Amino acid sequence: MNNTSTNLQRIAILSVHTSPLHQPGTGDSGGMNVYIAETAKRIAVRGIEVEIFTRATSLAEPEVSELAPGVLVRHIPAGPFEGLRKEDLPAQLCAVTAGVLRAEAAKNEGFYDLVHSHYWLSGQVGWIAQERWGVPLVHTMHTMARVKNLTLAQGDAPEPAIREIGEEQVVTAADRLVANTHAEAKELIELYHADPNRVRVVHPGVDLDVFVPGNQQTTRKDLGVADDAIVLLFVGRIQPLKAPDVLIEAAAEILKRKPELRNRLVVAICGGPSGSGLERPDALVTLANDLGVSDVVRFVPPTSRADLVKWFQAASVCVVPSYSESFGLVAIEAQACGTPVVAARVGGLPTAVRDGISGVLVDGHEPANWATHILDVVLNGELRAKLSTGAIAHASHFGWEDTTDKLIAVYNEAVKSSIVRAQS
Repeated sequence: MNNTSTNLQRIAILSVHTSPLHQPGTGDSGGMNVYIAETAKRIAVRGIEVEIFTRATSLAEPEVSELAPGVLVRHIPAGPFEGLRKEDLPAQLCAVTAGVLRAEAAKNEGFYDLVHSHYWLSGQVGWIAQERWGVPLVHTMHTMARVKNLTLAQGDAPEPAIREIGEEQVVTAADRLVANTHAEAKELIELYHADPNRVRVVHPGVDLDVFVPGNQQTTRKDLGVADDAIVLLFVGRIQPLKAPDVLIEAAAEILKRKPELRNRLVVAICGGPSGSGLERPDALVTLANDLGVSDVVRFVPPTSRADLVKWFQAASVCVVPSYSESFGLVAIEAQACGTPVVAARVGGLPTAVRDGISGVLVDGHEPANWATHILDVVLNGELRAKLSTGAIAHASHFGWEDTTDKLIAVYNEAVKSSIVRAQS
């Protein structure tokens, strides 16, 4: 064991299937990318060097990139650079692991004090690195196969057995498991038999300096949206799990009930196809046409953070109808901008959204029910103002600084327990 104290100097972060350098909202890039990038930057500010390992997906990517001062991203060649789906990556884990171990072997012994793996694929690599380097492994699931399979969207394929088995192995191997919410901690313990003594809850956060309330009239003008528009915003990867179709169907229901709103309604779908959504990338366009609402639906490709903030500020309400969500960063980002959220009562969303205070939680995925809740918020100015105030207050408790402080506390705890174990 190379650690003699809990004074961390350098950690390895594993993000095998997606790079924190990639644009969130398309492919496999989403909240996890944001989580890793934001916490890594803040960990480095606290004097701990960070090296992030991810699989190379382009010949144009340098072997090593600097994400921020003290944060390096290492691109590991493993399999073809492009065209490899996340589902194909288990076959490349040996190559990724070899690349990670090779990078460490070129350093002095004890170069890394700890490994933090994100998602089960990274956990498989972290498990080997943990044993090889003699350092503790901290793991964050982000999503879990057994949870997703219990709440599948209609027509979505279940997660394969290889993932369930892989997740079980990582749960057993990890010195500490970081859950986004208490609900996720309960799922780890009940569905994966995790040792409760190794599970810690650390809420993800939001950049409270970037995601801020703004002048709605100004942002709408910038985005080409009318002042009196009712803007229903969806932000995320376009796939059945995230259920953007529920919002489009709810919009059709809204126009059936309130046809006079057609000239004011804007349904903004911000994101790109991902996962099983890649099989039918035009499915939402077809759905909007079939339902006769294509004139009110606006598709916005994945965008910069500055433009994303404008969309949150311009929205009347942000809609998060996911079937499964380990936390729901989009919900917190929207609320930090003062936008109420209408979200599914699943996973971590009851933590991310305070029902009746910062937004509304909806049971099930029946479009007519969603239409009712959305109309309740957008047509009631007094309620919307109350929820907007509550949204800003609620989001203020979820800064990345607090997330980082708690993560480092978990790291120190894992190192300390591994020292004790090595000495016993």
